[in-house]
Amino acid sequence: MDLDWVWKTVIILVAGLILLRISGRRSIAKMTVPHTVIMVMIGTLLIHPVVSKGLWPTIGVGTLLILALIIIEFVELKFDGFESIVSGKAIPIIEKGEINEKNLKKLRFTIDKLETLLRQVGVTTVSDVQYATLEVNGQLGYMLKKEKQPATKEDIQNLIQLIQTGKHPSPSNQSTDLKENIFTEVVNNRPLNPSPDRLE
Repeated sequence: MDLDWVWKTVIILVAGLILLRISGRRSIAKMTVPHTVIMVMIGTLLIHPVVSKGLWPTIGVGTLLILALIIIEFVELKFDGFESIVSGKAIPIIEKGEINEKNLKKLRFTIDKLETLLRQVGVTTVSDVQYATLEVNGQLGYMLKKEKQPATKEDIQNLIQLIQTGKHPSPSNQSTDLKENIFTEVVNNRPLNPSPDRLE
């Protein structure tokens, strides 16, 4: 009886683990489109020699796919436009407590799915959300309105100062809702700050 499929399976398993470790540590939920496509292709390729011939060429192709993934990530780091084409960008789906129906339709994303994501992060009312974005990995990014945000350490220190001295701390120049932040960057479709040189 031919048992060479046993050692082939072991080699494929070890090679697959090594290749996936080299490609980086990402959960399925955090994979972008290129990661998902390449990982599915690798999975299909790695099992192929168990039922056919060509163990080493298959591992070679798997290695080339991982190299392709590394090159794609490097190019995405260098060229913002390429990242938009290959992986996409975060898309605003709630702005100032209002659902952006146009973007939801573009994403083929239902209100029920949006409400599911909001419930999972403990948000009970859409109107409590200042901004929400659907990230490229399918997860929800959100910022609550100022009056709905939990108290920060700074808020508590300001309250203690007010109680102890009777003086209000000096106010911030701008309300949190009006400040430029990573959500207004997505909504306005322009970078908040230029990328650091070390990331280009």
